[in-house]
This record gives sequence, C-alpha cells and structure tokens, in this order.
Amino acid sequence: MANGRVVRTADMTVGSRALAALLPAGVRARPGYRSLAEAVRSLVLDGRIPLHVRLPAERELADALGASRATVTAAYDLLRESGYCRSRRGSGTWTELPDGHGPVGAHLLDATAGRRTGRDGGIDLAVAAMGAPEGSLSEALARAAVRLPALAREPGYHPFGLPELRRAVADRFTRRGLATRPEQILVTAGAQQAFVLVASLLCRAGDRVVTENPTYANVLDALRHARLRTVPVAVSDAGWDMETTESTLHQTAPRLAYAIPDFHNPTGALMPPEQRLRLLAATRRTGTWLVVDETIADIALDGPAPRPLASLGPRGASDHVVTIGSLSKTHWGGLRVGWIRAAEKLVTELAAVRVAADMTGSVLDQLVALTLLEGEEQTLPARLAQLRERRGALVRALRRHTPQWSWRVPPGGLSLWVDLGAPVSSALAERAAAGGVHIGRGARFGVDPGTFEHRIRIPYTLPADRLEEGMRRLAEAFHGGEPLAPSVERPHWVA
Repeated sequence: MANGRVVRTADMTVGSRALAALLPAGVRARPGYRSLAEAVRSLVLDGRIPLHVRLPAERELADALGASRATVTAAYDLLRESGYCRSRRGSGTWTELPDGHGPVGAHLLDATAGRRTGRDGGIDLAVAAMGAPEGSLSEALARAAVRLPALAREPGYHPFGLPELRRAVADRFTRRGLATRPEQILVTAGAQQAFVLVASLLCRAGDRVVTENPTYANVLDALRHARLRTVPVAVSDAGWDMETTESTLHQTAPRLAYAIPDFHNPTGALMPPEQRLRLLAATRRTGTWLVVDETIADIALDGPAPRPLASLGPRGASDHVVTIGSLSKTHWGGLRVGWIRAAEKLVTELAAVRVAADMTGSVLDQLVALTLLEGEEQTLPARLAQLRERRGALVRALRRHTPQWSWRVPPGGLSLWVDLGAPVSSALAERAAAGGVHIGRGARFGVDPGTFEHRIRIPYTLPADRLEEGMRRLAEAFHGGEPLAPSVERPHWVA
C-alpha cells in the first residue's frame, strides 16, 4: 500500500502510474533494473500486488518512471528468471510466485494440520491457539445431538444467530458486568468475520482506522483489502502511550478504532482501567466507533479476567463501542462461532450485511457452542492451568536455549513477544522453516512493512516437549550457518 492505495485482484491489471506510485521513492528517482525488479518482487511478496495480476507494458512503465525501456525489459527478465512473473505473447506479463512459495495463507490450507500434530516432524508456532479441551467436544456434540431434532423441524435460517445462543452470550456479558440483552448480540463465524462485518458497515474505502501497532495480523489484512487508511498508535512492552493515542485520535478523527485491551495480541499487555476510560472518552469526543476485540479476554493467567471495556464510564459513555469475541481461543478454533455485542439498531444493520454474505450460520455448530458455553465455568479453569504450565515451560526453554533474547512474561494471553536483539526476524523465519519450525515473524504484526523485524511471536499453546524441541531448533537456526541478515519481507499466515 502506498498513499492508501492497494491493487485489487478484481482489477486483474495494474496500470503504469499505479505501479510507479507503489514503488519506493529511491527506485522512482533512480530506476535501475535490479532495484526495480527487487521492488516489484517485494510488492508481490507483501501482497500489495496480488498474484495473477497483469503488469504494465514495458514501454508504459518506462514512460511512467522516466526510465529507458531497456531498464524495464531487463527488470521483467529478472522477475521471470526468478519465478515472480510469467509472460505470454499477446497477453502481457503476469505476477506469479516461484515453485514452493505459496501465497499468504497457503500453508494453512495444505500443511498446517500436519505440522501442528507433528505428523511431518514440524512444529507450528505461527498459530496461537490450542486444541479442544480433552473430551469436551465429544460431550458437547452428544448434548447438541439431543437438541437438534426439535430444531430440525424448522427451516434452520437464523440470520441473527440461534436465539438460545444469543441469550447465552448476552447472559455471559451480564455476568461479567455489562448488562446485555439478546437483541444486542449477533452470532458470527468467528471474531474475524465479526470485524469484517463491522468494518464493511461502518467504513468506506479511504476512511481512516486507528489500530495499535503491532496488532493482530489478520485484522491488518482485512483493513488493507477494504482499502482503508490505517493510522498506527504504538503499544510497547510498557503498554499504551495514551497521550499519543489521544493526540492521534484528535488530529485524524478516524471513522473507527480497533483495540485489543485484554492481553493484547501480540504483546500480551493488559490496558489499565484508567487508560480504558481515557480511550472511551477520546473516541467518544472524536465521533469514532471503537471496536474492542475480546477474543483473548478470558485467558487471564495471573489474576481475574478484566471487565468488558464497554462496562466502564457513566451511562451512555459506551454507546459507540462495538465488542467482538469468539470461542476460538478459549475452546477450539475449528468451531467457527463468534459474536458482536452492540446497540440493537446496529446489530440489525450488521445482520443485513451478514445475510448478503452467507445468510446464516450452521445450527449444529451453534448448538455445540451453546453447550460449551453452558459448561465453561467447569472447563475453563483447567484450560488456564494448562496454559500457565506451558507458559512456564516456554520461558524455561527460552532461558536455556536463547538467553540473549529478551521478553516480558504477560499476565495472560497465549504468547510471548520476543526481542531477538537484531532485525533478523524474517531471515530467522525462513531458516527455521527449513528446520520444520514455523513462527510468527514480527513484521506480520506491524502496520508498516519492515517494522518489528527484531521481534517474533512465540505461543505457549503446544505441549511442553514440543515447545522444548521448538526452542532447540530455533536456537540452532539462529546460531547455525551464516550470520542472519535482514531479508525481503514475505507474507506468512498466522492466527
């Protein structure tokens, strides 16, 4: 993305001026064929030019850059040789990836399951989520099966979600200190769909959206695809700089702000109550919708789970807050059930947007989710105890194998945000992948490409023996062979 622009696959082509605007200023000023080829390659790897999109004709791009046609021809030749584009006589030149390098998310589709279970000897540390609690899924399915025949007599379309599940989610908010009616709940296919629905209803292309930096990588992808302008506010190991956040909100008056105040992903930081009140007040003053992601809010390992942010402040102070959540982190990511909590009118409008996409959710999945919610007071404590043990196992493994790295142990959440001490995150990810370890490199969580190259996110969601082996392999990749150097940014799927 450059100046808020992004090329969409639906366009099927990128014009010469659009491509020139995406190139780094140094390449535009002095276009050499190697630097031009490298810049286009980086745009493809970053997803800023999608795959299978036609590049400009050589003469057109040369005119746009003020370069010779020979320069562009040589750059295209390099891209073809390295597998980043292909040409067909009469049809032009199209973006590609070399064999063995799938697009963003490809390893989710073809290999993640095998790596995570260890069937290929690999260790997946890119996914911050656990398997389902032992036995709970089978029990939930059995209980759901008893309820299913009565519901099967009806057509099965519930655009707002199964009424019983909406009521259970509303009661859950009420128990946590935020009085909620079922009419304020929309059931979704996970928190990611919840965010996409909210952004698509409340924002238009070009609108500003404030996000933390770093933040959840898949939300950043959703913002880019929606052609929204992302405005970052920093979150460090010390937490939020609320003065800067308030100033940014005042200066940009964004349409929407996205925040993870509860065990922030990826840093694990927990926003203090006074800062939550300031964020509420600042977004209300600027007329900004505040989307609070509570997906990890229940993963409190060193104290009680925080109250919902929307429950703070005087009456009416949180009317602009939209809260999203899901069962993916507390129960199982394979059960795609989440929710939106908002004003009743907004929920009705969001349901209309949802119907245009997929009509309704699976009744069976929602029945399973309902039974899991009904029993979570019994199952969640054991889940948290297991995560505490695994967090300790990861910390011990890191101290043993990579004592020169640094990190802060978070009070909750699912991962450590580790400082490597050098900007080699992407290079380490490449080398570690060759050794069967897949990690969430820091750049995937940054608003701007190339940032957080000194960081990696390491979840503590795998068993202790897998974490120990993963850290041993990571240390071997970090220290072994040639010294690591900053590498070209390449997209990797994380969760």
